[in-house]
Order: sequence, then C-alpha cells, then structure tokens
Amino acid sequence: MLKSKQVGFLGSGNMGEALIVGLLHGHLCRPEQILCSDVRSERLKAIREQYGVRTTSHNPEVVKQSDIVVLAVKPQIMKQVIEEVAKHFDLTKLIISIAAGVPLDAIESCARKELKLIRVMPNICVSVREGVSAIAGGKHASKEDLMMAKAIFDSVGKSILIEEYLLDAVTGLSGSGPAYIFLIIDALADAGVKVGLSRTDSLVLASQTVLGAAKMLIETGEHPGKLKDMVTSPGGTAIAGLHTLEQGGVRTTLINAVEVATERAKYLGEMMKNNLVNER
Repeated sequence: MLKSKQVGFLGSGNMGEALIVGLLHGHLCRPEQILCSDVRSERLKAIREQYGVRTTSHNPEVVKQSDIVVLAVKPQIMKQVIEEVAKHFDLTKLIISIAAGVPLDAIESCARKELKLIRVMPNICVSVREGVSAIAGGKHASKEDLMMAKAIFDSVGKSILIEEYLLDAVTGLSGSGPAYIFLIIDALADAGVKVGLSRTDSLVLASQTVLGAAKMLIETGEHPGKLKDMVTSPGGTAIAGLHTLEQGGVRTTLINAVEVATERAKYLGEMMKNNLVNER
C-alpha cells in the first residue's frame, strides 16, 4: 500500500521519529522513501545517521516531494508551518495531522484551500510501538487514504477509525491515559515498599502486573469484569483489596479524570482553532 509512496514528515520530534521507526521496522517503507524536516540541524543529522532517511531544513521541499505529508509539529507553530507550505498543498497529497487539538477545518481555513486531510490522535506509547491511535478522515479522504493512515499507525501499536468530533474524548481517555497508568503503577510500587518489598522489586511487580493484565484482556477478548472475577476467590485477598478500592472511589475518580481531560481538550481545541482561523 505504501511501497510506491513518498512519505514526508514536517517535524522530526519524538512522535515523528516513532512513526519513522514503525514504518521502517514494519517494512512499510524503505529509508529512501522518507523525507524529514526539522528546525534543529543536529536533530536531522541524528535521524539521518540512525535511520538512513533523507532530511532537509526546508519544509516546502518535504511537501513538494511527498505523496503523504505528516504534520508532526507542535500545535503552537502549526499556523506558521501551514502558511509556509500551503502553496504546495493540493488534493493529490494526503495530509495527516497529529497536532493535538487542531481541527481539520481550521487547517483548511488556514491554508485557504480544500485539502485531503486526516487527523490522528496517537498517544506517547507509540515510542515503544505499543501506542493506540484514533484516526478521523476529512471530507476528501477516501477509504484507501484511511487505510494508508491506519497502516502507518498500526506499525506503532493499534489504531481505530472514528469521527472527528470524538477525538476530544479520545484525548481524555487514551491520549492522557498513560499518565493515569503511570500514577497507578507508582502508587502500587509505593504500596509494595510499605508492605516490605524493595523499591526495585515493587516497580517490576507493579509494571509487569499492569502489562500482563492488559495483554490478557486484549488476547482473551473477555470483559474486564469477568477477568476480575477470575482473580477474586471467596473471602480472599483480591476481594478485600477491591473492596478498599471501591471505598476509595477509584472507579469514579478515573471516570471523572477522563471527563475533565476531555473538557480541557475541547477548550484547548477551540483556542487553537481561533488562533489558526482568526489570526491570519
């Protein structure tokens, strides 16, 4: 699907690099098919030497030479980058934005033309190729375009297709979710220390427990409640621990965290849209 495509990255930060690794590791692209830009010359040098891809300091050159353009720049400089390259955008190019909170219509408005756009919300775990990404297509994106985007993001984890209006909810759940899990693992490790385990052993036990539980859920396809019941024996240790978690409101607290993060994503998205559309 991507074997004949030239893929360009505007921005070669952590997310951009993770996608480059996924494309190469998954044999979806050869190094010579990938062209990257970045404002930092030392960053381009490191990317070029490590992965063998082509690099340039000129964003317009990336767009001109690419069939697929990944907008992997920070939302704060999106306006500047789009205005720099907009004259080279047209409907022959697939443009994939991973800039958090930047709506597709705002990108089109800033570029002052209709574009073949896809917006993606990945999470930080793409850096270890275990991320999850939500993909939303714009009005000119075809099914084939969506499948190409899905192939790219499946190379760094899993991806789902979704409507754009749901991306704020995705941000609140999976985009911010790793932070919630890191906090939970840290708390479990603290608990291990409190009951006598070493910090090192506690962290290994806590992190592997979370990894194993997630993998078991994914591979069995069972409802998490059913798997929970498999661990809880009558009068046992797990049910005693679960009772304490429910008393502490862990379920409600996590639901509230996702809801608050979703509302914050909506607010920041509106601010970003106003910046792109109104400050031209």
